[in-house]
Amino acid sequence: MAEKAKKMKLNYGKTLLIGFAFMASSIAWGVYDPYITTLLNKILGESVLIAGWSAKLVEKFPVLLEFMQAQGEDVGSAATGFTLVPLFIGIIMTFDNIFGVIFQPTFGKISDRCHTRIGKRKPFILIGAPLAAVIFAIIPRVALHENGRISAMMICIILFVFVMSFWRAPCVALMPDLTPPALRSEGNSVINLVGGVGSLLALQAATIVCAIGGWDKGTQEEEYIPYVFLFASIVMIICTLVVAFFVKEPDSRLKVQMQANMENDAKAKRKAEKEAAKKEKERLKAIKLSKGERVSLICMLAGLFFLFCGANAIQTFFALFAAEILGKSSGEATSMLTIFAVSTAIGAIPAGLLGRKFGRKKTIVSGLLMFITAFVVYLVVDATTGNALTLVYVALVVGGFANMLITVNTLPLVLEIGGLDKVGTFTGYYYTATFSAQIATPIVYGIVRMLTGTYGSLFYYCPICFVLSLLCILFVKHGESEEITEDIIKEARLADD
Repeated sequence: MAEKAKKMKLNYGKTLLIGFAFMASSIAWGVYDPYITTLLNKILGESVLIAGWSAKLVEKFPVLLEFMQAQGEDVGSAATGFTLVPLFIGIIMTFDNIFGVIFQPTFGKISDRCHTRIGKRKPFILIGAPLAAVIFAIIPRVALHENGRISAMMICIILFVFVMSFWRAPCVALMPDLTPPALRSEGNSVINLVGGVGSLLALQAATIVCAIGGWDKGTQEEEYIPYVFLFASIVMIICTLVVAFFVKEPDSRLKVQMQANMENDAKAKRKAEKEAAKKEKERLKAIKLSKGERVSLICMLAGLFFLFCGANAIQTFFALFAAEILGKSSGEATSMLTIFAVSTAIGAIPAGLLGRKFGRKKTIVSGLLMFITAFVVYLVVDATTGNALTLVYVALVVGGFANMLITVNTLPLVLEIGGLDKVGTFTGYYYTATFSAQIATPIVYGIVRMLTGTYGSLFYYCPICFVLSLLCILFVKHGESEEITEDIIKEARLADD
């Protein structure tokens, strides 16, 4: 069997075409974070209702203005010096993660039981992706309309994240369905490469649109932002057409018929499998972690939580930070993030090699120290000279490489703590910690920004999160063995991709 697996070869052409579904998803989310925060900042900032709530809160709690003044902020009046806008932005930016946690597994299960002429997964992709693309193109038109309302924009955002949840899990399942198990890790690499192209297009969308339309990326933001969304939507539709015409999924109705013909045997088989599963569940229950392993697991998951709190805050609020502190437009901010993306891609392979040579924990700690150092140097230079723009670019390069040192090695370390018998369980623990952080941090940082009065606080919030992550991971004493193979790790990553 192993010899047969070695002789099998991945169909790169077919896998590349499957990857277009991932490209559609990647470009949508790549545009979503920086530009939605910019639009929300504008429309919520102009809201009389939000301004009224902010003023009332300050009237009841004047200590809020006193706190901001203590931070050196020019608070002006109660209406302009304190605002609830960052908090509401943070809350709204958690919707995609909340909807993903709730609806993605549901639609994934439904697609398992979907039987059509074009297969199980493609119906969800062919309905969901174009619909999401249309809604996505409408969002900035609603937000920037002269009579634009928060309620209309919120309806569009909620519809968009819901529809994205509708087809995300079936999209993830398409490649494993059409690829032999022994080749899925290799296939996942190809899929991620195509998805990376989508992310890169998202980061360069403003540059492309401005080059076509003749807009100035730094000063004509409101003119070109709708076309950035339109560009992403067009790419999504093109990707969907590629999947529709060139990715052939077997007629899943045939499988249903075959199962019906074998129903009697299947009943006996299911009974035997149920008994075997029961025994296996009892066996796994009997396998317990030692006290030291439990401590390592708790510390590692806490470290992951704080790590993703810091990383997700940058991803969500960097465009607003760049606008307020660096004087950059959203388009310029996303172009800056291209540096981070390229550095991340370059660091992917070395990160794995370093983890194997020096140990996963040491490599993760090194990545965190690089992150923390980059932030501290920026803060010191900014405090002493007032001009640290160049260091932001340096921090993006260093941060991209550091990000890979951490990301590549965290999941394997968690899986090693659990061992071969509990890969699925510990993969669940890993993604619970990371999703929890992605839901929590936009709200937490929204409160921080609200109280400090500046997005400059982002470069204090993030290193604090990374320091807390570092302190937790220093207490991890397990997870360095090689029991978990590279194929198992890639399969676990595939559960979230």
